[in-house]
Amino acid sequence: MFRHLALFSCGLGLSALAAVAAPLVGRMDGENYVSPTAQFRIRAPVLPELGGVISDTENVVTFQDNYGTHISVACFPMDASQRWEFDTRGLRDYLLFFFTDVVMPNFASRFRGSAVESARFLPDLQGGALIGYALLPGGSHFEHLNRVLDGPPADPAVAKRGTLVFVRDRHVYAISTELAERVTQRSTYKLTKDEEDVQLTNRLTAILGRISVTHERPRTP
Repeated sequence: MFRHLALFSCGLGLSALAAVAAPLVGRMDGENYVSPTAQFRIRAPVLPELGGVISDTENVVTFQDNYGTHISVACFPMDASQRWEFDTRGLRDYLLFFFTDVVMPNFASRFRGSAVESARFLPDLQGGALIGYALLPGGSHFEHLNRVLDGPPADPAVAKRGTLVFVRDRHVYAISTELAERVTQRSTYKLTKDEEDVQLTNRLTAILGRISVTHERPRTP
């Protein structure tokens, strides 16, 4: 289940960003991306004139550009097994379970040594949400920018991603973004762990502010 979460750990290269994006499974409505199931819409956080690219599957949309943006938004209907986990564990423990047992294995399958750095439960956000912070050795989508700015690195950077997980209308949402400065400013980067967590938390909640659950009916072909 949730195999499309692999999009969190596989990005578009520089050459792909310069290319025309493949046709979307969802659709654009003005500046808004509407998911294929019409479960949610999001005001696009990238601009095509600045190299922004949008790619998607039935359940995950990814936004990326060359200026430090890599955002994935996943929305999955909860099947019987996930509903059982949710009802049995309760909200807080279910969100932690989803992050550690569903999101993290997708990171780890691509980036060896990936690990949870920390996680925090936010009871007042979306009726209860969890933000998990992960360290991904060699897992940055911006390593190519570091090579351009600072020359070839001695070893691959350890990327840091934040993932915001919450449940709405029996769907699990997972919003994920990379802290690009950790790589693009590698030679001068000085943020502490707590400062990194604040940056990622602020960015994830800002992304959440762009999303609305639409309850639209999916379009028929």
